[in-house]
Amino acid sequence: MNQTTAHDEAPISGPNAARITRRGFVLTSAAAAVGVAGAGALPAIARVGVHLGRSSLKVGVIGCGGRGTGAAANILEAAPETQIWAMADVFAERIASSKSQLSGLDPEQAARAEVPQERCFTGFDGYERLLQLKDVDIVILATPPGFRPAQFEAAVRAGKHVFVEKPVGVDPAGIRRVLAACDEADRRGLSIVAGTQRRHENCYLEAMKRLGGGFLGKIVSGRVYWNQGGLWMNPRQPEWSDLEWQLRNWLYFTWLSGDHIVEQHVHNLDVANWVLGATPVSCWAMGGRQVRTSPAFGHVFDHFAVEYVYPDGQTVQSFCRQIDGCEGRVEEVFVGTAGTCVLSSGRGEITGERSWKFGGRNNNPYVQEHVDLVRSIREGKPTNEGRDVAQSTLTAIMGRMAAYTGKKVTWEQAMNSTLDLSRPALEFGPMPVDAVAMPGQTPLI
Repeated sequence: MNQTTAHDEAPISGPNAARITRRGFVLTSAAAAVGVAGAGALPAIARVGVHLGRSSLKVGVIGCGGRGTGAAANILEAAPETQIWAMADVFAERIASSKSQLSGLDPEQAARAEVPQERCFTGFDGYERLLQLKDVDIVILATPPGFRPAQFEAAVRAGKHVFVEKPVGVDPAGIRRVLAACDEADRRGLSIVAGTQRRHENCYLEAMKRLGGGFLGKIVSGRVYWNQGGLWMNPRQPEWSDLEWQLRNWLYFTWLSGDHIVEQHVHNLDVANWVLGATPVSCWAMGGRQVRTSPAFGHVFDHFAVEYVYPDGQTVQSFCRQIDGCEGRVEEVFVGTAGTCVLSSGRGEITGERSWKFGGRNNNPYVQEHVDLVRSIREGKPTNEGRDVAQSTLTAIMGRMAAYTGKKVTWEQAMNSTLDLSRPALEFGPMPVDAVAMPGQTPLI
């Protein structure tokens, strides 16, 4: 595998640490459209009461590539009462690889990740068979983002607590499904934690306390960045069908990844929404496919620049790029009437009338996500991060829509758009590649 490591990684202990990263080769099933309304699963409040009397919380991993394996290791580290109970992926080799990597963790953790073959499910319907296991308490959804709305919906319908990776969709139709499932999760008393780890990182949490305390005065603008080199690409093999090739290179197909503004830059846009306490009202954008022009890289762009306008008139400039040999920058900057705040993983700094610099002990936010999830379940105090990550995902989607079309896009247009990139039925065989978007020519749907 030709893989370039991204900044978006989860440190993991154990002999196989170098092979288990937050960003990895994630493959799993496509979901049929399954509604949550009227589902008959046992309400989660009742299920939590049962769980509190048990010695372990059983975890099902849906999507056993690098991210799913990393999240499995993270939850094992986060809570000694957790056990990896079941696994699902389209490809059997991904399950085998994940199990092998987890076996290299600390012996005590590795012992909690031994999954027998009868609880390993492959194929496009593997996730459905996993969700039928009544013993599974928590599911980790780490599939390519295009599959997450239907799988999240199905997990809520099955009465499972969920750790769902970001982003939670690739189009407005999917986001509406996620938001509806979040409402159902609340009715069922389910906990939902998302992979927007900055919301669980000490430096960000301490900075937010000070921003809420007026250290910047009135925030008037922001700039958010995820600029880095290229990522992995798997050269097509003769035996791969169109669909298999796309699954094995899901980053480069918008129906699977949402493009990198959605798949990766959503982290920074989530921070902008968090800091401003709002979602943008409109945006305009530009972007293109300057360097990664080979068909091997599907049809996605390699750079975007977006200007978002927020309800109080603030503007946030957004920049993301995946091109080798260019300046790297991954951070968020906010300017207020009383100072400037700069944030990035492990760093928080405010300069101005009231200065501050994070100097405390930073935590591992990839583990903390799961600590917070398990605590909410154990204490019977459900948490639901699904709406925030759905809104941040739509923020990224509207930026992509503006860049692809060259048009201004409003929040209402994005939320109500009929754009639906999902494929109605999947089987290994032909799968046409969408045309590269051409601003000024690609229609705004």
